[in-house]
Amino acid sequence: MTENLRVAVIGAGRMGADHIQRLHTRIHGADVAAVVDIDLDRAKAAVEGIPGARAFATAAEAYESGEVSAVLIATPGFLHEQALLEALERDIPILCEKPLTPDAASAWKIVEAEQGLGHQRIQVGFMRRFDQGYLQLGGLVRSGELGELLMLHCRHRNPDTPAGFTNEMLINDSVVHEFDVIRYLTGEEITSVQVRLGKASSKAPGGQHDPQHVLIETTSGVLVDVEIFVNAQFGYQVATEAAFEDGIVEIGADGGPYLRRAGRWGGEVTPGFESRFGAAYDVEVQSWVDAAQRGEIGGPSAWDGYATAACCEAGVEAQKSGEKVAVVLNEKPALYGGNAE
Repeated sequence: MTENLRVAVIGAGRMGADHIQRLHTRIHGADVAAVVDIDLDRAKAAVEGIPGARAFATAAEAYESGEVSAVLIATPGFLHEQALLEALERDIPILCEKPLTPDAASAWKIVEAEQGLGHQRIQVGFMRRFDQGYLQLGGLVRSGELGELLMLHCRHRNPDTPAGFTNEMLINDSVVHEFDVIRYLTGEEITSVQVRLGKASSKAPGGQHDPQHVLIETTSGVLVDVEIFVNAQFGYQVATEAAFEDGIVEIGADGGPYLRRAGRWGGEVTPGFESRFGAAYDVEVQSWVDAAQRGEIGGPSAWDGYATAACCEAGVEAQKSGEKVAVVLNEKPALYGGNAE
């Protein structure tokens, strides 16, 4: 019988708390062994009701306990680099929430550190790859049933943003998901990004220009446009329309039952990412656990994290310049299916 992973969750905030309950209640083959948070009281609150789980203020303390065999990193992105390097030193399975790191240079350091192990340990938390709609759309692209994929039209709408959500975060925290799903659907790298700023919503806080229109091109010339609108008020909506040679496919527009009653018709819009992608997160984490027990990863790699970080850098530069900006990548290492040693 395969021994359960003993997972340390680093970060007990909104995303970390969600993963802690997911691991404890819905995931097979893994147990929450530790929760790490600089706010020790928050870590203690997160382990309440989880038999055997302990709270720690630092990851080093959790590792030194001898009770941890895998790690899930759910801290803010600027803390990921150090957490990843510490986990790679121990050569244990890692699930790191996006972004891998906030910039391409530090992400490349992580790629190089993992290459030093000679095998992949890091899975990056791009959950859309595990969403049923995106899985079905990806299957249609790869099957060729509708001919070649020509264009993608993406809509990414949030009801509002938390305090401190900057203009750059529209790219780094939101469009980052589109960058990854474009790469997943097309199987290609992104070559350029352009950002257009039009009429701004009065609902956007100071320092934000919202919405924005992001124009993207891939290696073969697939064109993509993204409407990123993070103060849309009405709910959380992530949708993609794909134009093929022989058909159009749309996913994710609305959810819930479509109701006709008292002279009106309509459905429901999810209020947040937890409800929209809750099932995808479950599948993602289960895939990670199952793969980790085989000594593999079960989703996006450190290379995927690095490539999206480079896309985000190009996107932020394009925000500021209004020009088309090229995405520059190092040569893909053999560990991730490339030619570079």
